[in-house]
Amino acid sequence: MPEGLLQSQAGFVHRLAGSMPVIQVENLHKTYDLGEVQVHALRGISLEVYPGEFVAIMGASGSGKSTFMNLIGCLDRPTRGRYLLDGQDVSEFSKIELAHIRNRKIGFVFQGFNLLSRTSALENVELPMIYSGISHQDRIERAREALRSVGLEGREEHHPSQLSGGQQQRVAIARALVNHPSLVVADEPTGNLDSRTSVEIMDIFQRLNAEQNITVLLVTHEPDIARYAKRIVLFRDGKIRRDSVVEDRLDASQTLLDLPAVEDDDEEA
Repeated sequence: MPEGLLQSQAGFVHRLAGSMPVIQVENLHKTYDLGEVQVHALRGISLEVYPGEFVAIMGASGSGKSTFMNLIGCLDRPTRGRYLLDGQDVSEFSKIELAHIRNRKIGFVFQGFNLLSRTSALENVELPMIYSGISHQDRIERAREALRSVGLEGREEHHPSQLSGGQQQRVAIARALVNHPSLVVADEPTGNLDSRTSVEIMDIFQRLNAEQNITVLLVTHEPDIARYAKRIVLFRDGKIRRDSVVEDRLDASQTLLDLPAVEDDDEEA
């Protein structure tokens, strides 16, 4: 099935509603010049993601998915093609402009959590707002609310070493949400977690997506994790090979009920 037709299937309802895409990429190419060798990481990608979508990006090593995510996260610029974020063409932005966009419009969640070890959960969540010039009192209130939204009320003063892996990833999700971004980019967010904790993290993403209409782009190599998304985009050889709605979507809250009970995740590590 042609790439454009697959995209229209996944985004059909959103277009009928007349909403503007959060992500719109047109003929996106990325080539790395390694001396005498050129590596074509992306070969003409076109894709749209609409508000409230939950999209899993999959693909083997070298498929182009990581390069794509770097471009979507404004961590790099395309060789050619256009990338519109909330209708704004960021393809030719300077490094300073890209940094501003990252801070205001994109929330990041990484496999390794990327928390400051000597800083409390509350202070870790506050960090993006410091760069946004938000007042101290507003930062405290918004950081506390973000931690509450991921189930960490009462853990605000704990440092990462006092938290389990799942709790640290919840802090990272709260930090990603605190500036009310247009898009949350989650790069292998369950890669360092056990099976049950991985499902708990996917439960948070599903709940935030459903209740707050947060747009989520999830990179994963795990097919079972991808099934918690609403849509899967498969990359191969720098191109999109499949873009489809998840027909057998998993419900994380139900999966948790079916898993064996374990020691409470709220205990300190």
